[in-house]
Amino acid sequence: MSKKTLYIHFSSKIALLRAVLLDKFDDLNADLDRTTSRDVSDFPSSLLELLSCLQRHMEEIQPPFLRDMRRENPDVFALIETKRRELILQYFGKVVDQGQKAGLIRKGVPANLVIEILLGAVQAIMNPQKIKEIGLTLDAGYITIIRVVLEGVMTEKGRSKLPRYRGRRTLSGDS
Repeated sequence: MSKKTLYIHFSSKIALLRAVLLDKFDDLNADLDRTTSRDVSDFPSSLLELLSCLQRHMEEIQPPFLRDMRRENPDVFALIETKRRELILQYFGKVVDQGQKAGLIRKGVPANLVIEILLGAVQAIMNPQKIKEIGLTLDAGYITIIRVVLEGVMTEKGRSKLPRYRGRRTLSGDS
C-alpha cells in the first residue's frame, strides 16, 4: 500500500498508531472476555488463564516502544495507560470477586482495594524507566506484580489450589 493510500484513511502517523493500538486492545479485550466467560467456579485456573492471556498480548509491546511513546507522544502513552487500567478493573475485578466467593481470597479485603493496589503497582512499575532500572522484562514485571498482590490476599486454601502456570513458572514462582 502506498503512503498516499494510507493517508486517505489516517490523517497522520499518530492517527495510524492510535488505530493499531485500539485494534490491539480490542483483540486483547475479546481474548480476556473469552477467558473469563468460561467456567467461573475454578478460581485458580481462571486466574492463570487470565495471566496467560495477558502475557501473550503484552509480549508484543516492548519497553523501547513504551519509552518512545511516553517521551515523544504522551497522548498515545496515556491511551495505553487508560486501556490497561480499564482491562485490569474489568477482568481482574471479576476474578477477585470469584475468588472471594470461593473462599480463596480473604473476605476482609475489599475486592476494589485489591484491584487499586494492583493498578498502583502496575502503573508505578510497568513503565519503561522503572522496568529498565529494576532489570525486568515486561512479562516478568506483570507476573511478579500480580503474583505478589494476589498471593498476598489469598487464603492458605487459595494458595494451595494454585495449579502450575504455563511455561517455566508457576504462579508462586516455583519451577
